[in-house]
This record gives sequence, structure tokens and C-alpha cells, in this order.
Amino acid sequence: MAAQIVLSSWLIRSADELPLPDHAVLIDNGRVVASGPNADMLAAHPQARVTDLRDKAVSPAFVDAHRHCYGVLAHGIPTENAPADFWAFLNDFWWGKIEDRLDHAMLRAAMDLACYDMIYSGVTTFFDCLEAPNAIPGGLFVQAEVVQRWGLRGMLCFEATERVSRENGELGLRENVEFITYCNSQRTTRTQNSSIQGQHLQAEKDVMPASASAPALLWGAMCHHTTFTCSDDFIRRAHALAREHHALLHFHCAEGTYEPEQCVKRYGHRTIEHYEALGVLDETTMASQCVQLSPREVEIVGRRGIRVTTMPLSNCEVGGGIAPVPEMRAAGATVGLGTDGYVANHFASLRGAFLIHKARLCDPRAMPGNVVWRMATLEAAQTMRLTEQSAAPVGALWPGYSADLIAIDLDLPTPVTAHNLFDQLILWRDATHVDSVMCAGRWLKRDHVVLNAEPGRLLARVREHAERLWRMG
Repeated sequence: MAAQIVLSSWLIRSADELPLPDHAVLIDNGRVVASGPNADMLAAHPQARVTDLRDKAVSPAFVDAHRHCYGVLAHGIPTENAPADFWAFLNDFWWGKIEDRLDHAMLRAAMDLACYDMIYSGVTTFFDCLEAPNAIPGGLFVQAEVVQRWGLRGMLCFEATERVSRENGELGLRENVEFITYCNSQRTTRTQNSSIQGQHLQAEKDVMPASASAPALLWGAMCHHTTFTCSDDFIRRAHALAREHHALLHFHCAEGTYEPEQCVKRYGHRTIEHYEALGVLDETTMASQCVQLSPREVEIVGRRGIRVTTMPLSNCEVGGGIAPVPEMRAAGATVGLGTDGYVANHFASLRGAFLIHKARLCDPRAMPGNVVWRMATLEAAQTMRLTEQSAAPVGALWPGYSADLIAIDLDLPTPVTAHNLFDQLILWRDATHVDSVMCAGRWLKRDHVVLNAEPGRLLARVREHAERLWRMG
């Protein structure tokens, strides 16, 4: 790829800095090389291709730190009665009517539409947690083929759980190990033709990567569900496997009141306290939700430097509560913003994180715009370790970082300044205002159109599989 200059009206190199007016970024070989005033960059690099986005803000692309891409299939599914609490949501609705019915064809259709939606809204990197106990072995590899075809960066894991059976739990751990091994091999060889050993290949030969030219943008992670669906021995085993394979260990944590209440009944202490007692809170730990935490648990999360992902709108939808995000960040935790997939509008999640904590704390100074933008870019990448373990880090437009960027329309009703740009973008912009999206130096969206996409076909396939899902059982 030839070097190119991307011009802008405002350049956000990082949410840690003030935006820069009339600045450009120079990109070569999929990475950021330099940035500077538009005129200076044009003069210094006359041979570079030029993309003129001078009526737009250019920012690091979004990182969705927690998503369930299959969740789109459940949008609007009929329920006779609204779940009374989070346990009822899982036990009476989500597990039986959604997760346990998923198959490979459903996963493929849902991931296809999810990738389109993410590109459309400016997400180039995402963490996905697959919860489908009857779709393994091979479920992660089905999803991976779709992600690679779209050219996105994905960290995928399977949520291993013993709620179905001990054998199914072991199968879930094995799915994660095989996928982590595959992704590591991809990056080592820099090819997408690496052979994968495993029984899943017998049934899913068509999920093998087709292209040998695209960059290796897949990661795997270890994952178990919760303390109320996994035994202590199972949790310790998942943690040991994560350490052995140098991967993250992800789990859902205190998403509602149910889990901490059950922990107190069974162990005499709350969820995070129990994980600390098990010895699994370390550099591998990535905890999603973390809604119902006590002040002591907040202190532990901060002291241990736990990676936390927060989904404010999803927490509202399931009645889980409001996570103490400002408190966790103040305590020292890294907190990335996600959508959870069921409420998948990333700009809506930005607005939720920006506004909900102001209301909860009765303080309009809580969660400033640049902090929320950081949680959706650099900090979200940090929760996935993509700033410390990636050859081309993600989440900022600094030299050496991956050229993942978005350009957002600036036809706003009031003047834009360096001090109000983040607030303006959060409150006044949405996916429809994302003009262009680049991932690893490749344009995935230009002039408001996702490239090489047929959204009508994608929607039709998801409707077909959603109707099949709803009819099952």
C-alpha cells in the first residue's frame, strides 16, 4: 500500500490530548507514520496519495470492548411475561430461548450483519463472547471466517460453563485453547493459510481463511461464565489455561444482584472478593459488567489493576443497575466501553456512559467527554491488551500505531472548539454521520457507504435465521 495523507478539519490523535485543528495524519504500510498541520504534511510528502476529509473530524476508530454478536437474533423475540429480575432473564428467557438454540448457520448470519453494523458505526476492533453450548466444537471458527472476510480486528472467545454439563464445560475450554493456538499461529507465520488441528475441521472445512494477503487481525481469549455456573475448580482451570497460553481470562461479573447475593450465601463474601480468594485476579483478568460491586470490591479491582468492560445501556435493559465506573477508574482500574450486542449502537453507548453517571452522582462534571471517548478507543484497546501485546497498537493515532481511524461529519449547529469537540461528537453525532472508516490502513467505509457490502442481503439472512430461532423449541 502506498503512503497516504488523510487531511482533516480536526484531528484527534488520542483522547488524552486536545484535538488539533487543520491537521493531517500520514499512513504507510498500515500504520501511522506522522501527523502535523495539513499544509506542512502536503509539502513534506508530495508523492503521497491524499484523502481530503477537511470538513470532518478524524479520530482513532472505536473499540467495542464487549459484544455478543449473536444477540441481534434475539431482538424483539416474543416473551409471555417480562423477566422479574436478572436471574429470571437468564434462566427463563436467555439461556433456553436463545443460547441453547444457536447453530453455526445462525452464528454466521449474525456475525455477518454485526460486522457490517460495526464498520458502519466506526468500530474496527471488538471483543466478542460467544454463548452457544450446542454450537461447539467449531463455533469460534465459523465466526472468525466472517470477521476475516470483513477485514476487522476481533478478539473472540467462547463462554465455557458447567451449567449444561461438566463435559460441555470442558468442550468450551478446549474451543478457546484451539482458537487461541490458531490465532497465535496466524501472527507467527503472517499467513491466513495456517493449518488448524482439531475435530471441528471435519464438519466445518468452509470456515478456513481464504486470503493469504490480509493482516492477521484475530486474537483468542479464555473465558468462563460466572461463579454461579462454574465451580471453583473449573474457574481455576480456566485461569491456568489463560496463563499457559498468555491469553486474557474473561468472565461476566456481578451483572445484577443475583451473583453477589449467591456468593455471600455460599462463601460468605461477594463476587470480586471470591475471585481474589481463588487467586485468579492478575494480569490475565478481564471482567465485564462489574455492576453490583461494594466499595471494598471497587478497591480490589483498582488495586489489582483489573481490566473492566462496561455496557451502560445493556445494564439498564436487563435491570442490572449502574456500574460504579468513575469509582473504578479513580481506584486504578482500566475501563473500556462496550455495547453487549443486544443494544448495539456504539454512539448510544457513548451517550449512555456520558450521561448516566452524571445523573447517578448528581454531578455534571462526572465522566467528561474526553474520558468517555478514551473508554471507547485507547482504554478499550488496553482492556484487550492491544496496546501492549500488539505489533501495531490500537486506540490512538500516534506514530507506530495501527492506522485505524474514522472520519465524522462536522455539520454541527454550533461552533467546534478543541474544548467542546468530544462533547459535540458524543451528543450530536451518530453512525449515520460516520463518513469513512479505516482498519489497518484499509478503507472499509467511504462517503458513508460500507465497501463491498449488500446490507439488504445481510438483513434478509438474519431475519430468516431469527425466525427459525424463534420457532424452535
